[in-house]
Amino acid sequence: MYKDKLSEIRKALDERAKTLSEHASLGSDARRIHTEEPDEFRTPYAVDRDRILYSGAYRRYHGKTQVFSFTNLIDEEMTNRNLHTTYVSQISRTIGKVLGLNLELIEAIALGHDLGHCPFGHDGERALSKISAANGIGRFHHNIESLHIVDNISHKGDGLNLTFQVRDGIISHDGEVHNTILIPQLDKTEADIKAYIEGKTNNVPVRWMPATMEGCVVRIADTIAYIGQDIEDAIRCNILTRDQLPKDVTAYLGNKNSRIINTLVESVVINSFEQDYISFDEETSGYLLKLKQFNYKYIYTDPNVKQANEMIERTMNILFDKYLEDLNKGNIESKIYQHFLNHKSDSYISRFNDTEKVRDFIATMTDRYFNQEIKDYLVPWKY
Repeated sequence: MYKDKLSEIRKALDERAKTLSEHASLGSDARRIHTEEPDEFRTPYAVDRDRILYSGAYRRYHGKTQVFSFTNLIDEEMTNRNLHTTYVSQISRTIGKVLGLNLELIEAIALGHDLGHCPFGHDGERALSKISAANGIGRFHHNIESLHIVDNISHKGDGLNLTFQVRDGIISHDGEVHNTILIPQLDKTEADIKAYIEGKTNNVPVRWMPATMEGCVVRIADTIAYIGQDIEDAIRCNILTRDQLPKDVTAYLGNKNSRIINTLVESVVINSFEQDYISFDEETSGYLLKLKQFNYKYIYTDPNVKQANEMIERTMNILFDKYLEDLNKGNIESKIYQHFLNHKSDSYISRFNDTEKVRDFIATMTDRYFNQEIKDYLVPWKY
């Protein structure tokens, strides 16, 4: 009786899936590197979403910078990585629902897309990238590290065994590249992902699109989520005033985050409905590009925002060298052992060299943890 009821439920769920758009990704298409027994109630993408949601990397989102380093220590309403990820998920699901796409796949990609961000956002990423390249392991990119986390670091180093579609969506997001139209690359394989990682870490330009419509939605929603919110945060921090925003852009997109989001989402929905791609119209895309350029000039490269850069790079170099020395000396009292390697499987330990382990340890840190580590190292407390 129990098994019969389960069978009925599964059939009902399969019937619901038939109501999705012909361009949606189906759970029946999901594939994993290691095969698993199907879950009784959840689709493969729902399983992936839950694995991400309950991972340690997801819990650390709340302690990581979005744009403004150190501000969360004094103003808890400033956007952090956790809030940004939530906004991306919400915007993605809004678009995906109208387009008839797979919301569980969208949510899994959105919740996992920024797991690989290191402390202090993109400023920290640039510092860690320079250090990683100088130490012979190639450049650091947070989208590649996000995939590395779900594949090789989470679950004690054994990985989460997520579906290809979710993993591809995670590594394929890139909110900084400007695209008017995103056409999914439907025939991608594991070999393509490996080639992309090799190219990016070796600073070789790579053209790259998600493998699914859902991945394209998350990629475009990533931009929609941050572009107006960064302005609101900058105004809150007195970096700029609303009157400074370019008048032609705000006349079209709006001058507040809510209006900007609404304008951009409307454009995506209208231009993508019943299409096999995700797209803005040309006019909206042009104004969005102007707003990106404005943000870059007046927010992301503002001296008040970047004054912490030198300190971030110096202290990250100090900790990188310290942990590398601790590994060389086998200093088991070091935090890299106590809080990282001692909790990893032999699989992780054997597959990655010491420099990669240091990179991964630093990449998993929250801002607060990083600050405490550098403080303890430079100003050790003596009892």
